Amino acid sequence: MDKKIALDAFAALGQPTRLDVFRLLIRAGQEGMSAGEIAAALDVRQNTMSANLAVLSNARLIHSRREGRSIRYFADMEGLRGLLVFLLEDCCGGRAELCQPLIDEIACACPGAA
Repeated sequence: MDKKIALDAFAALGQPTRLDVFRLLIRAGQEGMSAGEIAAALDVRQNTMSANLAVLSNARLIHSRREGRSIRYFADMEGLRGLLVFLLEDCCGGRAELCQPLIDEIACACPGAA
C-alpha cells in the first residue's frame, strides 16, 4: 500500500459515521449488509449513507456486490490488512519480519473475506 492510499483510508475512517459503518461491516463478516440495512442499523439517512459508502469504497476499505436491484457491502479485509501492513512495515527498527506474527494474528482469515 502506498502513502496516498493509506492517507485516503485514514481520512475515510476519521469521520464518525464512516468509522461506524466500517466496524459494522467487519462485524457482519461474509454476509455483508445492504445499504438500507446499514442506514437503519446506524440511524442514518439513505442519501447520507450512500455518500459515506462511496468514500469508504474509494478508500479501498469496503467493496460491494450487486444482488438484483440492491447492493450488498462488505468490509475489504485485504484493504484493512494492507493498511495494517503499511503501519507496521518499518516497525522494530526496520525489521518488519519481527512484526509479521502480529500482522498474521490480527489479519482476518474469514471465509469469503476479500
